[in-house]
Amino acid sequence: MANAIYDKYKEALLSGAANSSLTTETVKVSLIDANSIAEPFIGTDEFYDDVNTANSVLATVALSNVTVTNGVLDADDITFTSVTDTSTDGDADALLFWIDTGDTATSRLVAWMDTNIDGLPITPDGSDIDVTWAVDGIFKL
Repeated sequence: MANAIYDKYKEALLSGAANSSLTTETVKVSLIDANSIAEPFIGTDEFYDDVNTANSVLATVALSNVTVTNGVLDADDITFTSVTDTSTDGDADALLFWIDTGDTATSRLVAWMDTNIDGLPITPDGSDIDVTWAVDGIFKL
């Protein structure tokens, strides 16, 4: 799989659906062991509970200082703290972006990134895992 924005998220943006703003909602990023999921990215998945995250989410953090300029999402770099291996193959190799509403059935999926991410894949060993975004932002619509 390559980096992609979920189709249902694009649809939500175009229709003005609830829980679709990246600047007013709580945007989270989960560090994923994609090999623990039978089909890690399905473009038509809509909400967090659509993704089989059992044993695949290694850590989750909220983005801070989120900006959207000229169609580019950016935010402060992130640190996943004290990440241990709870997955089947031991690699952290993808990032799942989602909007947390407090309910997985309404927490909208935004993007899946597993390509050209500095430092990934990595085998968690209990240390922190830092993710530094590119100078031109996280992704562009």
